[in-house]
Amino acid sequence: MPATQTPSRDSILANPDALSCTIYRAHETDPDGEERDMGDARVIITGQFEPPQEWDAKARTDYFDGMPEDAFFTAVFASEHGSDSKGYFTVDADDYAAVTEQDGTISMFYVCERLDDDTYVLLREEDDEE
Repeated sequence: MPATQTPSRDSILANPDALSCTIYRAHETDPDGEERDMGDARVIITGQFEPPQEWDAKARTDYFDGMPEDAFFTAVFASEHGSDSKGYFTVDADDYAAVTEQDGTISMFYVCERLDDDTYVLLREEDDEE
């Protein structure tokens, strides 16, 4: 698949590398309120996030905001429900993805942004409770 072409929903759902995930969205009016379970999706983590070459050191520092650069990834998502279904949703910036890894562990990712090519930038959240 060319790097400039975003895979279709069907190809994401059928991809053997796609991982199961559940998308959560923050409460719309109460930052401390219960997150909304948007539903199940499939995600393909396509690699490390590479900042645009035109970014200078300040832009990089501002974007990564003290987080390790290797904790940022690019990904594509597909709702498990079709667009004609009541359960259909699209992933938005500021959502959280609980991703079931190949080994069965759950990893949390914060959705930083949706790029112009419909890929997403994710930040892997480390478990501070260990």
